[in-house]
Amino acid sequence: MQFTDIIPSIGSELVGATYDDLIRPEVFEQLVRNVHERQLVVVRAVELTPTQQIDLARRMGRPVPFVISKYRHPDHEELMISSNEVRNDKPIGVARVGNFWHQDSTFVSDPAPFTMLHGVNVPSTSGHTLFASAESVYQRLPQEWQRKLADAIGVHTVSKRLRIRPEHVGLSAAEFKAQAEVEHPPVKHPMIRFDEVTGRPYLYGSREYMEGVVGFDHNENEEFFRLVDDLITDPAHVYTHRWTTNDLLVWKTKTTYHAATDVEPGVNRTVHRVSIETAE
Repeated sequence: MQFTDIIPSIGSELVGATYDDLIRPEVFEQLVRNVHERQLVVVRAVELTPTQQIDLARRMGRPVPFVISKYRHPDHEELMISSNEVRNDKPIGVARVGNFWHQDSTFVSDPAPFTMLHGVNVPSTSGHTLFASAESVYQRLPQEWQRKLADAIGVHTVSKRLRIRPEHVGLSAAEFKAQAEVEHPPVKHPMIRFDEVTGRPYLYGSREYMEGVVGFDHNENEEFFRLVDDLITDPAHVYTHRWTTNDLLVWKTKTTYHAATDVEPGVNRTVHRVSIETAE
């Protein structure tokens, strides 16, 4: 099976593979190697049952059930359903997940290192997923900023993106933020990290999941966020994945920035997601 690079900075693609191909040890070894080297692997149009997707995830590590149980697959707790579809007047999953640039779950102390997404019912005309490399972002930082961030610590939080639930109705903005920080306390991570497999440096953090950099004042943080926004979204370094049915995507959560684009009105989109912890 032949993997090919997608764009210079990120991504490797495999076309024509089946589930039986992927579970062959030599092919799966290639897939994992490409995830580590290229940060993102796209397997085009591979038909998978939920059980088969979970099996592939288990070959990489330990699938982690999604934290909100009502958005889990009814028969497979390891699968999160990301969907705007409604059946019997009830949403079948959580809509509008990750419509902003981020690295997965930086607001927790030890995020699962891999994410696996399977396109179950996906339009090709909208609902794309954008990807950019955190290694490339680091490489393109001005040297002044590489030095400035070398030993810096970032404060990460989900409070900017926490969804308002019924129990939050009536709270002021300040009260909501305070409650969010009780439920999900801010965590600290080094701004510059090194990949555990390749040893390559990468930037860890982005505007929507960070309060800021420790020791920076408001103006310095805003300058930092503007710089990072520009580097992440540079068109020359962004891969736009236009989904086709049954595409399977696997990426490294720490070194891969991504964002979902809007789905056009009246169009359904459903994907199955698995977060994967490293096997002990």
